Amino acid sequence: MSDSTIPTARLGADGPEVGVQGLGCMGMSFAYGPADAGESRATLERALELGVTLYDTADAYGAGENERFLSPFFKAHRDEVVIATKFALAVPPDDPTRRIIRNDPPYIRQAVEASLRRLDVDVIDLYYMHRRDVNVPIEETVGVMAELVREGKVKHLGLSEVTGTELRAAQGVHPIAAVQSEWSLFSRDIESGVVPTARDLGVTLVPYSPLGRGFLTGSFANADKDLTAGDFRRQQPRFTGENAAANVALLDPVRTVAEAHGASLGQVALAWVQQQSQVHELPVIPIPGTRKASRVEENVGAARIQLTEGDMALLEPIAGKVAGDRYADMTFTSAGRE
Repeated sequence: MSDSTIPTARLGADGPEVGVQGLGCMGMSFAYGPADAGESRATLERALELGVTLYDTADAYGAGENERFLSPFFKAHRDEVVIATKFALAVPPDDPTRRIIRNDPPYIRQAVEASLRRLDVDVIDLYYMHRRDVNVPIEETVGVMAELVREGKVKHLGLSEVTGTELRAAQGVHPIAAVQSEWSLFSRDIESGVVPTARDLGVTLVPYSPLGRGFLTGSFANADKDLTAGDFRRQQPRFTGENAAANVALLDPVRTVAEAHGASLGQVALAWVQQQSQVHELPVIPIPGTRKASRVEENVGAARIQLTEGDMALLEPIAGKVAGDRYADMTFTSAGRE
């Protein structure tokens, strides 16, 4: 493939221009089993060469380890990259294996200072509320986040897994540059409320897991059988047991489209997500995660694939046939509150 870089899009009305595809960095130190640090570093460098400039992490990924791992790369390329990290998933002191959601002002201030130290930067480019604590008014949470902008600790604000109503309320307090939610051929619940609201407000959509956590690439067919014991995907209902067996069959139309374009399954899945920018008339910047430079090259290639009306029609029914929810507990998602 050509080394020509990908096009760009803006984060929100006043945010930075970034490549139309970002990089999800979670798996480099968390959730998807063992990773090779050297290979991950080479992946970061290759992504930047190809025009990927938005790098996504969170304080919850490996209890801060992901932010620490990324720090040297960010430091070496500070003027070339846009750093996105998140707060909200806290570890309760009585049980380090659990996560609780915290959106309260004291916690936010504690979290941003910790992320700044781990990242070893003076300012975070895009700071997300990772999950919504319904016991804290979103106006209060965003109000504190806005204070961080005024204090120069954060440049732009983002929200993850919020409803359209919550997004509108947040925008009334401070401009929101991006909303991050799961969006893929398998997960389309945000299209009913979040997407039209984001379009109306000028907010960019940043889809996570646009490859269905790898399932849409065909890299595994059953999490229990194909993935290591510590892999997070073994906890997700649609990737195990009868659900997985049913969902594998849904890849057939993806395979048909891929063959027509001389592309991989993953490229078609990503091209579909990228093309939602045209369908819904708003910026869409997916952040597929990978730990391999070859996968970054493959993923970036998807930005140059234009699916036909026939392709889109063939892929349209897939999401409605998916067996199993994307999380065992959907209350932490926007779909669980819509």
